This record gives sequence, C-alpha cells and structure tokens, in this order.
Amino acid sequence: MTKRFSPFLLIALFLATTFSCSTEKKEAQQTNPLMRNESKIDSLIKLMTLEEKTKLLHASSSFTSGGVERLGIPELVMSDGPHGVRMEHGRDWEFDNITTDSATYLPTGITLASTWNEKLGYKYGTVLGSEANERKKDIILGPGVNIIRSPLNGRNFEYMTEDPFLAGKMASGYIKGVQSQGIGACVKHYTANNQETKRGSINAVISERALQEIYLPAFRRAIKEGNVYSIMPAYNKVNGQYCSENKYLMEDVLRKEFNFKGIAISDWGAVHSTKETLLHGVDIEMGTELANKTRKNPNYDEFFLGNPVVKLVKEHPDYEKFVDEKVRRILRVMFAVHKFDNNRPEGERNTKEHHELARKVAEEGIVLLKNENNILPLNDDIKTIAVIGDNATARHAINGGSSQVKAQYEITPLEAIKKELGDKYKIIYARGYEPNKENAVIPELEKEALNAAAKADVVIYVGGWLHNLPGNQWGKYRYDAEGKDKTSYEFPFKQKELMNKLSEIKPMIAVIFGGSFARHDKWVDNTKAILFAGYPGMEGGTAIAEILSGKVNPSGKLTFTIANKLNDYPSHKLGEFPGNGKDVLYREGIFVGYRYFDTSGKDVMFPFGHGLSYTTFDITNIKPENKEFSKNDTVRFTVDVTNTGERDGAEVVQVYIYDKFSAVKRPVKELKAFKKVFLKKGETKTLSFELSNDAFSYWNPLKKSWVTEPGDFDILVGSSSTDINQTATVTYK
Repeated sequence: MTKRFSPFLLIALFLATTFSCSTEKKEAQQTNPLMRNESKIDSLIKLMTLEEKTKLLHASSSFTSGGVERLGIPELVMSDGPHGVRMEHGRDWEFDNITTDSATYLPTGITLASTWNEKLGYKYGTVLGSEANERKKDIILGPGVNIIRSPLNGRNFEYMTEDPFLAGKMASGYIKGVQSQGIGACVKHYTANNQETKRGSINAVISERALQEIYLPAFRRAIKEGNVYSIMPAYNKVNGQYCSENKYLMEDVLRKEFNFKGIAISDWGAVHSTKETLLHGVDIEMGTELANKTRKNPNYDEFFLGNPVVKLVKEHPDYEKFVDEKVRRILRVMFAVHKFDNNRPEGERNTKEHHELARKVAEEGIVLLKNENNILPLNDDIKTIAVIGDNATARHAINGGSSQVKAQYEITPLEAIKKELGDKYKIIYARGYEPNKENAVIPELEKEALNAAAKADVVIYVGGWLHNLPGNQWGKYRYDAEGKDKTSYEFPFKQKELMNKLSEIKPMIAVIFGGSFARHDKWVDNTKAILFAGYPGMEGGTAIAEILSGKVNPSGKLTFTIANKLNDYPSHKLGEFPGNGKDVLYREGIFVGYRYFDTSGKDVMFPFGHGLSYTTFDITNIKPENKEFSKNDTVRFTVDVTNTGERDGAEVVQVYIYDKFSAVKRPVKELKAFKKVFLKKGETKTLSFELSNDAFSYWNPLKKSWVTEPGDFDILVGSSSTDINQTATVTYK
C-alpha cells in the first residue's frame, strides 16, 4: 500500500529543508521569484511516484491541470482571458451559466497598447489579477504579444502592436500588475501566431534574424523584465516543428537563452506527440476535443503527457529526469501563486475602481487620427447630431472567441452620447446597416440614415469591425475573432458605400471599432475627424462621448501602421499571407510595419505612433550627455517637451535609432524608448532617457549573437515614426 502523507506533514518537511539552501540558490531567490522554494521542491519530487508526477503534466478538467491528493498538491486553475476573466466553465467544458460570474470588461490589447502608458498597463494588470483572485483562479491566460504582421489577422484586437519593443514594454507592465496580486500571468502565443488561417497546422518559415529581432523580443522582455510565471506556445509550426515541441524555440531559446524558469502551458489541443514534447516541449498539456475527440468526459490520463509518458519512461528510465524537470517548473509556479500557503489577496470584482480604470484606459487608448478644422471637440454652433451605425448600439464583450467576457454592463456610444451631449444637442439615431450573412446593403436602413444625416448639422458615424454575427461565435461569419482571419481590407456590410454618401451630405466624424482599419477611400478624405477606438471595453462609450464633448483630451497613439491599401503591407505585397495552406514564408524578414514603410519611403494613410490632441506640443533641445559609448556604457540624453496649446494634455515622446553605416540592411528607424508625459497648458518638462548597448545592436545569424557595430548612430526623437523633431548622433567605439 502506498503511504499517504498529510499536508501538515509536508509543511513540516518543507520547513526542515528551508535552511539548507546553498549560496547559489539564495542568490537565485533574490533575483527570480520562481526560485525561492527549490529545496522544498526537491523534497516533494522525491516523495512522488512516476504516475503522480505525470498527473501534474496534463489537464484534469477543461481548465485545470492535475494535482496529487495524497501529497496535498492541488490542481492549478486557469482562465481566459487577456482583458477580463472569462465566464465560469464546468469541468466538462460547458459554461456553468450562473448569473454572478460577470467581470470587468477591460479594453482589449490593441487599445491598451495605444495608451503607450506603462503605468496604466500595470494598473490594468492589477485589476485583472484581483478579479482572477476573487474568482479563485491561479493563472490568467494573457497577455497576447504576437506581432501585427497583417491587418487581416483575426486576433489583432487581442495583440498589441507591430513593434516588438512596445509590445514587450506594455506586456511587462501588465504582467507585473497581474502577478502583484498573487496570480500568474501567461504570455502568449509563442511564437509567430500572426494569422488564424490554418493556425493548427501552418508552418511559419522565418529567418533566425527575423525571429530574434521581431517575433521573440516581446517574449524575452516578458521574461527578463516582467518575470512572467508562464508562457503558452502557439498552435502553428515554426520552421518545420510545432511550437509546443519545437526544440529551438522551447529549449535553445526559451530555457537556455532566456533562462525561463516557469511553466510552458499548451494551448488547448496543441500537443502532437509524447516523446518530443517530453524531451523539449511544454510542461502542461491542456486540451479539448482536438486532442480527445470529445469534450464530454474525456479520458485525461490518455493525453500525450498522461499514461503514454508513464509507458515511455518505463521503456527509457533515463527519461524520468525530463518528467522531474517539468514537475519542478510546475511546482515553482504553484509556490509562486501560493497554492500551498493560501497567502494571497481575496480579490475584488466589478468594483467602482475597476470600472473607472477600464474607462481611464479607454480615454487614453482611443486615437484621434484626424481633426480637420478642429471640428472636435464639438462646438456650440451645432444643434442636431445624427448618430449613425450599428456599432453605436452594439456590445462586444461576449464575442471574439476565447477572450469573451460576460461584462456586468457595457455602455454603448449612443447611450453615452445621449447622456453626455443630450442636454446640449438634439440627438437622432439611425442604424444605417445591419450585420448580415449576405454582407449586403439593406436599402431601408441606408435610406433612414441618409434622411437622418440631411436633418442634422453633423454626423457621428460609429462603425468599423465587430467580432462576429449574433449567434455566430465559432461559425463562418467572424471578423475580429479567434480561429478566422478577415478576408478583406474593407469594413463589412458595405459600410464604405454608406460612409461615402454620408460624408458628402454633412460634416462627418467617424468612430471606428476593430483590430485594424480599412483601405483608403473617398470617405477618409471627406470625413472631418476620425477616432480609432479598438475595442474600448465596458466604459468605452463613455470615453468616446467625453472625447467628442472635449471633457477628455485624446492622447492615444497608433500601435500599427495604417496603409492605403492591402497590398502595401509587405506580407501581402510579396503574396505571403496567409500562405499556401501548408507553409507561409516570412520573406519580408525584419521589415514589418513602419520598419518597411519608413525604409522604403512608402506613403501611408496614418503612420505608426500617430495620434492627435486638442492641444499642441513642441519637442526641443535634445542634449546627449555622452556622444561616444562602448559595450558597457549607457547613452543618456534629455529632451524638453512643451505644451504650446490652450489645453492640458499628454504627449508620447518616441525615441528611434538609426544605424548610419551598417554591414547588413537595417531599418531607418527602430523604436527603442518612449515616455508619456502629461503637461498643463504652457508647461515644459525635461525628460531623461537611457539607451543601453542592446538598443543599438542587431542579430548576426553567423555569430548567433547580438552585435553592435562601431560607428555612428542617429537618435531620432518625435511624436510618430514620421514626425521626428530632434536628432542627435552618437558613436559606438
């Protein structure tokens, strides 16, 4: 009979081993929160049978991984999603359908990143972590940091940006906020999940340099700076191997180069083998019917990392060391999220403070792209406003795939406009279009909208993208959603035709929802003002109305380039999106987004980093402290920022570098620092920046290392990738 240990005996055992840490382990404890319990973990692993160890390596229900009751090891409880705790699942995957499982619906990743505010990212994470705590979760499956390679990717709304530095910085703040609450964050999807088409089988063929410079840095920063507890490999293959068992990505890069000590959790149904996964793959295999053929009562012990591992180890006893390594990583995270001491906050959910934070992120994340003749904020000459568009009344929280959230409430733009502006202006509404399977114009709705516009002084058009048609969460008719890419760089339901007509009748202000924009057309030129909202969360309508009225001064900046047409994006220009069904070739290499557009001199509709304000700013007086630097030096410099307008506001100062004489082709700009600064009207602040040697380096595939070349570098400072105000040259010796 197997001896059963009580949790109390285990605690005594752990205490007895606490004082045996080596000096090396003590140093590790001080630098990495995951390394604080190595002696306890050693002792616990010795008590476990092979079968018990294997229980930890795979799911035990739809959103839990296994535990060992005999030793007091509990299950790990996971939950989507990146911008709000998902509804409660039963153990067999079905939703529990309880009425009390609503949560704060935060703005999605693309709107969060548009704030360019790391401190706000941290607060966002604390809200998510607190609500996960209150819901008794251990790991929240976010943030998503995949690079926006194409505007058609269905999950761009969850991801943040086309730039790896910005993605890494915003993700690190988010992660630190989540984990400050005793909850583990899980950065995803590692790596090159840049499309949903054939995501479960597509092979992304990418050069090592492009991987290192574009597709890996956000994950590197999430680990090195954010100290993230877990990571989720992507469904797709990279250079011939599935990410969940990819030796280069999982072993060479993640565990050796990045020195990642946490757990790798598979996406649901993303594991394809036992041996390869055991030797150099994920630590925990989660799954649905993709791996088990049925969601109803699947046999979790028959997962690839279940009984097949026991069988394999019995055939190859030396393989048990790989099992032990995985168990060690899992136990590290269990200790970090206080599974053994229950010493973490109880958490709060749907508090006033959480909802206010959702509104604050929306206010700072909505981007004013255009404001011709300062039509915004709305002036007193206007008497009647026609609000037109289905997104004026649509609610988005419950849709989009696994990131769906049951919001306690979601304020629509129309509701907020009536509340904020209704006492001052007459508000009339016309739907204008209806999301429908035929993607067709409905003449009656169009006529109603045109008549409303004719009666108004100004049109506020609220449209763009949505996640999916009503009742079509996982079906064919999805747009910004998991599992399917967009098929067109046009807003659906023939909105272009309606917008063109409306913009010719009366002055029009467009409020665009979505994870991307649409191609340049007549309405873009005719429209007087354009706001890009992303998906701004439960208080998004409030933020939109307050920006329209002028109560809030917009400060968001684009995190991706908006090109004039689809084939201007390099992945489409080269015919490499979404691939041939088997492979997708990343032939553009490192030239993604503004790196391509600025280097090639290609005209765009709105550049990376662009965003207007109701005030104006000057960036002046760049002063490098040292004009020469070497390997271990830091380049330090200051710039002055002045609010030259008549309103308080915020500017994002962006710092790019350019290698003037390089042995390899490099972009003319690479983002390496940024700061958001809040200024009263007439106020000037001096900002200090520091750039380490890493900011000037590139990946040399021959040396398989980062290289900084001797020579001159330009430091470019401005308010977008194309609006550079200050330049200084420094020399690497």
